Amino acid sequence: MKNETVQFVEKQQLFAQQGANWPSVRVPAEAIAREIERLVDSTPGEDGLRAASIVHPCSQQPGLGFAPGVDITINVLKPGESTRAVRCNSNQIEFCIQGSGIVSVDARQLRTGKWDVCTIPSMRDYTHYNNGKNIWVRLTYSNKPLLEKLGAYYIEPISSSAATAGAEGQAAAAKHYTRSNAPDIPIGQDGARIRGYEFLTDIAVVHNSPLHWPWQEIEQHFSQEPGDDKRGIMLLYNPATERRNGTTHTFFATISSRPAGSPPRPVGRGHRHSSVAINYHFDGAGYSVVDGQTIEWQAGDLLLSAPSWAEHAHYLHSQGSRTLTIQDHPLHIGMESLIWQERMDGPILTLGSEPGQTGYVGPRLAGT
Repeated sequence: MKNETVQFVEKQQLFAQQGANWPSVRVPAEAIAREIERLVDSTPGEDGLRAASIVHPCSQQPGLGFAPGVDITINVLKPGESTRAVRCNSNQIEFCIQGSGIVSVDARQLRTGKWDVCTIPSMRDYTHYNNGKNIWVRLTYSNKPLLEKLGAYYIEPISSSAATAGAEGQAAAAKHYTRSNAPDIPIGQDGARIRGYEFLTDIAVVHNSPLHWPWQEIEQHFSQEPGDDKRGIMLLYNPATERRNGTTHTFFATISSRPAGSPPRPVGRGHRHSSVAINYHFDGAGYSVVDGQTIEWQAGDLLLSAPSWAEHAHYLHSQGSRTLTIQDHPLHIGMESLIWQERMDGPILTLGSEPGQTGYVGPRLAGT
């Protein structure tokens, strides 16, 4: 153990407005395509991976990512290739952008095709297998960088002995120390309590299944032509996240789909939120204005479209667009740090802790 002396740093309340720490950045479709080609020509590791993380120029170790706390990895498998079975304590969202394959999570097999979305919950055994005839390419979003910054990231190869280790001792202790017979004592009149340690080590389980959203099934629920009264943006919801309205406990994924010929959005001020947003534009074209910077994008581009608390607005060109958006919205709800300002001259709301924004069915789109 190193003999180091801690520092005491005097603090003051600072009320100056804080801007986004990381600027918006666009990764062109051409750059992603070149990296895919490089991975195809590379030699896979012992774990079977052909993978590369997309790292923002401001990111630093530990916890390299495309946004603070968010890793995006390009994963490639050739026909017939598979990855080694592992489990880790990050949660993951996968978006298939090319080819098809099987994601095996525990006993489930999720057969994914182009533009399908699926999840891999924390600490579940998983592998990938390309059972098709073409290259299989996925973007995998995870909270690995956040866990690495906390010194808490864990990954291991699957071992049959690991699951049974210590089971006998745990079974004996369970007869005497459980939540059902632990102390749970009210303190005062406002809801405060003291509880036995059993409540910390045997938390009530909310079942979290690996989920799959096939594009062919969900596409029909989006607007197909202007004026058809269907929604242009929808959340891919995982019931295990409950009020956090997530796709995983860390991220939500939304898909927005605007058909060609949709009325253009009037140019004006945007909105902002503490959650970071990342857009993968898989069809169409348009531009975004992020903290005053105009960024043109097209199909296949990846965009850090909303650094935390950065004002942003998105505009479509005449051909419309389809976009997967990932935000760490559920994480902020759990931390009670999700602040949201829908209009720049409006209130700043703590979503999940006070009544939220109403009257909208999508970003800046008035409801009825």
